Amino acid sequence: MEGKTIIITIDGWSSTGKSTLARQLARDLKYKYIDSGAMYRAITLYFLRNHVDWTQTGAVQKALQQIKLEFVANHKSGLSEMWLNGENVEYVIRDLVIAEKVSEVAAVKAVREFAVAQQRNMGKDKGIVMDGRDIGTTVFPDAELKIFMTADESVRVQRRYKELFQKNPNVTLEEVRHNLEMRDYIDSHRKVSPLRKAEDAVVLDNSHLTMKQQLEIAQQWTRERLG
Repeated sequence: MEGKTIIITIDGWSSTGKSTLARQLARDLKYKYIDSGAMYRAITLYFLRNHVDWTQTGAVQKALQQIKLEFVANHKSGLSEMWLNGENVEYVIRDLVIAEKVSEVAAVKAVREFAVAQQRNMGKDKGIVMDGRDIGTTVFPDAELKIFMTADESVRVQRRYKELFQKNPNVTLEEVRHNLEMRDYIDSHRKVSPLRKAEDAVVLDNSHLTMKQQLEIAQQWTRERLG
């Protein structure tokens, strides 16, 4: 159907390649890609830099008033990057220090409300691919295509280790496994918008798929939704 655009949500466990697939699909469709995880990571970075106690509601609400998040296009890479209060923090937020705290921060009710409001605003004109933990269940429950990504834990640990080792050769496999298990537990047990598969989501287990194969599957699902 010419001219029709939809919202595509990609949720799932840590290190299942949600961002990779979302970027590929958005580029293929010429849609806007929104990395919801980067938003929570940027908020976590601000909290850590400014010694914000995220267990204190007042402190959190005051801090959120000082935060401005933007996705700015990098014309060299062709990707959108996360900017926090006018600073490009795309690479800073990928550090293990942030990864160790982001699930705690993202579980805070005021933080989720702040981020979800911005995410919904970004998707009001459709034509977006957004990945995260609760995009298909909470942010866009009426999205036309919802993908839930999963993979064997051992596969996810190896992927995450490989990614982090390039930035920090001192990181250990055990540290990565612990961080992954901790994030999985917090994400799926938090009171506000826990990680779960939407009832109408399609499951993509990419334990043994190449990036090309998983993209082809997602493209097929997209064509079906576009009619």
